Amino acid sequence: MELGLIGLGKMGGNMRERLRSGGHTVIGYDTNPEISDSTSLADMVGQLGDGTKVVWIMVPVQVVDPVIGELAGLLSAGDIVIDGGNSRWSEDKRRAATLAESGVHFIDCGVSGGVWGKEAGYALMVGGPTKQVEHCKPIFDTLKPEGPYGYVHAGGHGAGHFAKMVHNGIEYAIMQAYAEGWELLEAADEITQNVPEIFESWQSGTVIRSWLLELVVRALKDDHDLSEIRGYANDSGEGRWTVEAAIDLAVPVPAISSALFARFTSRQDESPAMKMIAAMRNQFGGHEVVAEE
Repeated sequence: MELGLIGLGKMGGNMRERLRSGGHTVIGYDTNPEISDSTSLADMVGQLGDGTKVVWIMVPVQVVDPVIGELAGLLSAGDIVIDGGNSRWSEDKRRAATLAESGVHFIDCGVSGGVWGKEAGYALMVGGPTKQVEHCKPIFDTLKPEGPYGYVHAGGHGAGHFAKMVHNGIEYAIMQAYAEGWELLEAADEITQNVPEIFESWQSGTVIRSWLLELVVRALKDDHDLSEIRGYANDSGEGRWTVEAAIDLAVPVPAISSALFARFTSRQDESPAMKMIAAMRNQFGGHEVVAEE
């Protein structure tokens, strides 16, 4: 298939390469001309061939609406826009309605995989009308990991981003558990030695083995006691949205809530556990860490 891809940062750029390796034609646009395939959104759309045009957006949430507004004037009835960024799910129906005024269809797609997705594939959580989702299925099939899992059509508009939001909320809680366990082991220096080796041993045979555990091991190999980074961890916003949705739906999420508030605490006082949170975020997403002074 042929598609336009807006936003060629850490994830978007890797997605472009995976799609091209899968045989698709990708016309990318980025505000950085050194990595862009086109000079403007209009130029990108103009390079797409006849028939149904598909444009995938991978931009920060702050600029999604301006980009969609411009695309609405460039695309034609029947074309499709996919928002693959970490947008708030509650905005998706509004954006779909905006594009529908021009006859353009909208799909929301939660994407997980971070900087490793280029090789391992991206988990995709899709929301939108079945006909348009099926039209874009070859794109999704190329981006997803090999095998039966890693893709779901989660429902209508908003379902994809809602599923990704909950995914990230769960991620917060799992990361917090690993981090607290690491801090406890480090504090018990009269009982346990070789803390990095303890985590490494857990990668096989235990019920807590996971990809995040593998990233803990990688982080500790890079910096065995995490002394080179501060215990400061940002949040992307999706943890907050998960807690807000839980409040709206009267669903208790104590683990996710605690993990979110722990990140807030990290911005006030130095926290050993937050060193591990920061290290894991850097490992899977390339998120910046704050160095110790």
